Amino acid sequence: MNLLARINARTLPLIVTSLLFVALFAFGSVSYDSFFSAQVFLNLFIDNAFVIVVAIGMTFVILTGGIDLSVGSIVALTTMVTAALVEQHHWSIWAVIPLVLLMGCAFGVMMGVLIQYFELQPFIVTLGGMFLARGLCYVISIDSISITDPSYAAVSEYRIMFGEEAFLSISAVIALVTLAIGIFLAQYTRFGRTVYAIGGNERSAILMGLPVARTKILVYTLSGFCSALGGVLVTFYMLSGYGLHALGLEMDAIASAVIGGTLLTGGVGYLAGTLVGVLILGVIQSLIAFDGSLSSWWTRIAIGVLLCLFCLMQRFFEHGGSKLSALFSYWNKPEEEGSAGSGAQPAR
Repeated sequence: MNLLARINARTLPLIVTSLLFVALFAFGSVSYDSFFSAQVFLNLFIDNAFVIVVAIGMTFVILTGGIDLSVGSIVALTTMVTAALVEQHHWSIWAVIPLVLLMGCAFGVMMGVLIQYFELQPFIVTLGGMFLARGLCYVISIDSISITDPSYAAVSEYRIMFGEEAFLSISAVIALVTLAIGIFLAQYTRFGRTVYAIGGNERSAILMGLPVARTKILVYTLSGFCSALGGVLVTFYMLSGYGLHALGLEMDAIASAVIGGTLLTGGVGYLAGTLVGVLILGVIQSLIAFDGSLSSWWTRIAIGVLLCLFCLMQRFFEHGGSKLSALFSYWNKPEEEGSAGSGAQPAR
């Protein structure tokens, strides 16, 4: 009963999401040979490294009560700029990557300023950013640009071995490092506490003297940075730049955050939950691939169903969380009363 008493509306979605991931992976392990292996698990990080990074930035935005629809287009623009500079203009990889990361930050700053100081809706501003970035892709080229630079290919093919067979790519390691930094920012810094305060009640955060304007701009800047970094990871994964890369990625990032327990109204959520949300989408894709007879569109169907279920669960927690906590406290109360009424004296 003590365990139940500690569960509240904030942590229960994360627990449910984690149990769902374990159940899906266990189902795959029972249903398909070779599914239960270290490499299949690590492939979830390798294949979804760019989704993890983009979803981290999206989670920060949603925690403030906002939304960012431009992330997929910024990813595509990053791949196009990177491929064009590396392949056509023969720039060094170490000069291109900082440039495209600054470009992503510039997009984020621009959208954050429009949202904060011109009081425009995040949906409209980021929708405009989505069209702008996607359109700039086709200004560079309407065709895919392959990356054949040897140094770029070497970084892309680099593997970090775990034993003789299991390995992680450099993209997966970058994604995990980004996640660790994101968790630190969210949970252990003033910036993170301000993000949660803005999502809980922006007016109250202003009255408390918190730097609301600066933090909101920084959140969209962080999202732009994560999108650009995700674009770099896409180039490592695909070794190409294309204007059609990352179509619908913004929806995957939002779905991962919501499935991971982040409330769309802001103020509640964990980056660890977002990671589990991405891994759930990865497990679904792996199950479909192992089955072999199902279309890849079943992934979208599964995501849609899960998203609806978790939105309903969020609504329940939002309105019934206090009742749930009271019920858990009630279940724990008889033990306390029983120990108090037994006449036992505490040890001195």
